[in-house]
Amino acid sequence: MTVQEPASLKDLLMAIAIFTGYTSHHAASCQCTMENMQYAEELLREFLVFRGFTNTLQAYETELSTDIGRGFQVDKILDLIFSVYIPKYQADKLVGLLNFFKQCLFSSSEAVLISTLSKLEVSILRYYIIHAIQSGRQDKVVEFFGANGNTLLQKREEWTPWFAIPYIKNPSLDPQFRVYFSKEWFDALHLSFRNFLKKNTVKRLKNDIKQLNFKLSQLQALLETKEAEILQLRSMASSTSTATSISQKINSAPNDGSHSLEDLLAVSASKADDCNPSKDLYVAGASFPSHLGETICSDERIPLGSTDALQESTLSKSVVVSSSPSELSNRYDDAKDNLPSGSMREMLREDDFPEVKVDFQETFLGHTTPISRCRFSASGTNIASASIDGTVRIWTYDSSTPTSKNATIYCGAEIMSLDWESRSDRLLLIGTADGGIKAWNVDAKRVVCDLNTPTNFPSVLDLRCSPVEPVFVSAAASRRQSSNEIDKLGLASLTVWNMKTWKATTVLPLGEDPPAITSLCFNHNGKILAASATDGMIHMFDMSAGLQITGWPAHDAAVSSVLFGPDETSIFSLGSDGKIFEWSLHNQGQILWTRDCSRFCYPESTKVCRHEAALDFSGRRLLVTSGLVRSPIYQVQGHMSALRTLPHSAAITTVDWHPTLPIYLTGSADNSVRVTSIAP
Repeated sequence: MTVQEPASLKDLLMAIAIFTGYTSHHAASCQCTMENMQYAEELLREFLVFRGFTNTLQAYETELSTDIGRGFQVDKILDLIFSVYIPKYQADKLVGLLNFFKQCLFSSSEAVLISTLSKLEVSILRYYIIHAIQSGRQDKVVEFFGANGNTLLQKREEWTPWFAIPYIKNPSLDPQFRVYFSKEWFDALHLSFRNFLKKNTVKRLKNDIKQLNFKLSQLQALLETKEAEILQLRSMASSTSTATSISQKINSAPNDGSHSLEDLLAVSASKADDCNPSKDLYVAGASFPSHLGETICSDERIPLGSTDALQESTLSKSVVVSSSPSELSNRYDDAKDNLPSGSMREMLREDDFPEVKVDFQETFLGHTTPISRCRFSASGTNIASASIDGTVRIWTYDSSTPTSKNATIYCGAEIMSLDWESRSDRLLLIGTADGGIKAWNVDAKRVVCDLNTPTNFPSVLDLRCSPVEPVFVSAAASRRQSSNEIDKLGLASLTVWNMKTWKATTVLPLGEDPPAITSLCFNHNGKILAASATDGMIHMFDMSAGLQITGWPAHDAAVSSVLFGPDETSIFSLGSDGKIFEWSLHNQGQILWTRDCSRFCYPESTKVCRHEAALDFSGRRLLVTSGLVRSPIYQVQGHMSALRTLPHSAAITTVDWHPTLPIYLTGSADNSVRVTSIAP
């Protein structure tokens, strides 16, 4: 590292001020505390070498080797003042150090700190005088006033009586000075100065964090700008390539005047025919869009990690049918490699939702393929997350919680649903794309039951445990070949299972040829079950009677998620079209609250993730998956505007809330799961 020689000691002190982080100006200008510290250390080392202070340099190197914290150490400052400068009567160094602190704090925004430091300075100097008198060194008191008397008299504090203290026979008995000789006063001074220094250390760390967050947002904005430029350049290159090809065909034709405008259009049409999608795609053991069989003209792809959203697949026409997890993962990776249209990107940039204020955030990187589902356990202690390769991992984000329940479960098929037992953290239910339902015992670390839905209903779209009874309900769907994503899910089957006998007890009635059920939700006592369907309907079931009691058309498109409101007088629904409604359960069909998040839930995103909504424990905030790197959090009570989550590096595919705390989960196609705590 090359460092210029300091022009003066003032430059050296300024460098030290920067790395200790005292001034808001310097804190705002620095990039990283560690970088500033290293710069200051190199500057000081070069200064000592330049001046030939070899003994000091050796002592400096020795202290550096034992400096574990490498930060502003409060105890060392206190020892320097109260164990060195004052006992050894180094008044000039004491005054200089205190003045240095004040200079570092000199800023209009630090008025309170300057005032506090001024009061502490007065008390420290008075203690210097008291200590000298207690040690019988009145001469040091006279010397102190001779060197600093004029400065002290100019201050507002009443120093005049103190000039007489070296000539008073017993100043410790004098009513005006008696308090300063007490041990209680010194202890209070020592503690106050320690707290002051610690407060500024914390402030420095907060400034550093603020600056790092600011730098991160700048880099994120720069990244988005560069991505837009790359997209534009590639679009221009693709257009140029197409135009060149057409031009070559025209130029190679006989120049006999026989080619009309219709002929030129035919050439363009032949180019487009080369990009016709294949008709249908059926992948055994998975529920994948038919668009995975489509092709596009350009072979250029943009990595998912550099995008804000997912568009459509670029698999070739020649498709190999497979149900292996590795094949599923490969197809998913191909499906995620494209951007949304330019108009979609422009629309997303118009979004002015502020970011959430994060208390802490932790990222789990245990998966190797995109995340399909993630869920908090009933107590919020454990987390289950599933990836597209059929792997489920159980882990905890809290370092104070024992990790003995951590586990990895290999299911061999795409995970479509997860749910924890509602009454404890003991059991986790896993639904797969091949009709499997596994019950994992967290304590025993093994599968205690392996169930199967009927072969004609292989896709287990959702699982929901009763909050009271030892039962759960599975929503399974049939499959059929179709070019339409919703139609591909086929028909629905709702089955009630007993968790003691692990047998099916009831099949809930849905009528003739019912559309697939996408989401389930129990009320607080498990007596009512809400279910949403691909035809836009919401169904309500009486669980004790096993009958459907009501239902109504809620959306023009498929309903992706359904949730009871906090007081259970309403129900929330999220449509695949991005519309959110809160429906009254007292006045059926009445809409109490609505939002349109279609800017987030664009249609192409359903090809790689199923839209999902989660309501927090207070019922005030609704978190929605987006198919983009950010997700909206809507304030549903008070009708306030929305917030945005911090971005992943790829599309968010699944969300969940902690059962009792303002903490949420986001799973992403970047293979990561994040735990984020926000302000209540």
